[in-house]
Parts: sequence; structure tokens; C-alpha cells
Amino acid sequence: MTMMPPPTNQPVRVAALYRFAPLDDFARHKAPLEALCRTYGVRGTLLLAHEGINGTIAGPDEGIAEVVAHIRALPGCEGLDVKYSAAPAMPFHRMKVRLKREIVTMGQPGIDPLAVVGTYVEPQDWNALISDPGTILIDTRNDYEVAIGTFAGAIDPETLTFRDFPEWFREHRGELLGEGPPPKVAMFCTGGIRCEKSTAFLKAEGVGEVFHLKGGILKYLETVPETESLWQGECFVFDQRVAVGHGLAQGTHALCHACRRPVTAADQTSPLYEEGVSCPACHAERSDEQRAAYRERQKQEILATGRGEAHVGAVLSQRGEVVGD
Repeated sequence: MTMMPPPTNQPVRVAALYRFAPLDDFARHKAPLEALCRTYGVRGTLLLAHEGINGTIAGPDEGIAEVVAHIRALPGCEGLDVKYSAAPAMPFHRMKVRLKREIVTMGQPGIDPLAVVGTYVEPQDWNALISDPGTILIDTRNDYEVAIGTFAGAIDPETLTFRDFPEWFREHRGELLGEGPPPKVAMFCTGGIRCEKSTAFLKAEGVGEVFHLKGGILKYLETVPETESLWQGECFVFDQRVAVGHGLAQGTHALCHACRRPVTAADQTSPLYEEGVSCPACHAERSDEQRAAYRERQKQEILATGRGEAHVGAVLSQRGEVVGD
């Protein structure tokens, strides 16, 4: 069980969490969770499905502690995996509890992380594993996440969504595994949840030695000193901090609200970058009419912020991806 860390000099506690557990009547947990979060000023997104719970929430220490305790009291959720960090301001505009078919969408029937999963590797042991020449390292995240940071030597599947991962692996299996002695396969993701399914998938595909980073990149950046780290760049997160670095310090990236891609500090100086409207990556993908609509939305968001309100258009979502990983 992950204990709440001590208070920090930043006012908002962020908790990225998940648990695979058989929640047969999962819909009945939606209303109590929403009510509890409202009571304690907690915002973010939680996903509920037959297979468990996933999400990222933020709020005051007391509120986060109450919500985490409530989730741990759900059937099978006492071992809830939680990664804590802090933020200088609330990184979410609202609280949503959503009912889903999967808490992280892979679209592969029969894959059950509760039955078969890869070998967990603690962050302090990760460097040795991925430095072994007999290990191939795969980043299971999507292209826009990998673009701003990854581990040295990692293979980028260049997937648009996690649903694309199984097809990518099957297509490239021969070149990945070769014809000699099978290599070890090490995989990683933001907080660990995608690797629960990707390692289970590879085991189902007959791959023998499959490993994944326990707690994901977030736990590695929190616990491994920067001087010893093999991580390069920043780690994309599914909230308005956009990215974090070593020690989980807030990163330098902004978010393009037109295409939902992270934008580097250098790209923010481009004439093609307009906050809330376009970035160098998407400027050519949008019409003048679309940019005009985004510009009006941005104007309304600024006006709403000035009134101390959250504009309905200010919702962070990554191409339909699950918040939290």
C-alpha cells in the first residue's frame, strides 16, 4: 500500500492511480465517488469498468486521502497502486467519474492482468535490466508522448493509440525477437497500467521473458537520482501540467488545445504557435475556419478564468485516451 507523502510547499496533491480488480457491479460506485470528490474539492477523472479503476485526481491532502481510502475499500482494491506528486495550481477543471468497457483500452478480449502478467522491476533495478545487451526495450506509449522524452535506446512503436500496440507487435515480431535465443523484453509506460496489459499480451503471444517498470516512468523519475538516470527529456502527463521531469518537477512543455499535442519551449516561439489555436505540428492540419473557432473558444476561456470560472471548453483529453495513463 502506498502511503500519503508528507506535505509539500505546493498546495495541490496529485494522485495517479489504478487497480485491476473484478468490479462486477461497477456502475453503483459512480455516484458515491462523485459525491465524495465534490465534498472534498477533488477534481480529475476516474474510470470504472468490470476490470477495475484507473485515473488521475488532484486536490487538498485531506481530500485525496479520503478518496484514496474510499477506493481502497472497494472489492479487490485494497492494493490500489498510487503515484503521488504535487502541483502549484489545480491541474483539472472538473471532476468526472466515467463508466467504461476497459480502464485502459487495448481491445484484446481475453487479456487479463490478474491472471498473467510480466515480471515487475523496481525502479532502482531498471537501469541494469535495460543496459543488458540481451534486453530489448519498448516504449508502450503513443507517439506524442514519446516525442518529448523516453529511455535511452528504447524502441518507439509510433502508435497513435494504445489500441494500435497489438497490431504493431505482431507486424514487427520477427525483427524484434530475431531467430536466435529469445531476448528479454522490457516495457514501460507513464504510471504502469498500460504495461499490465502489454506484458499480459506478450505472454499470451508466447514471449517468455517479459518485464515492466513497476510504477512506470513517474516512479522512476521520483526515486532514481538524475545523476544516475537513463531517462532523456520529460514525461507527458494527462493533466494541465503537461509534462514532468526528474523529481516530478513541472516540465517546460505547453499543450496545444487544437491538436492536444505537447509543445516545446522552442515551438512556442514559432509564428505558427498561437495559444489555444495552433502549433507548428497542427497548423497545416486545420482550416482558417477551425482556427477562428479555436480563437473564439480561447477568448471565452480567458474571460471565464477572469471571472473565476472553468469554461466548458477547457477540458483536457488526449485523442480520447484514458486520463492517468
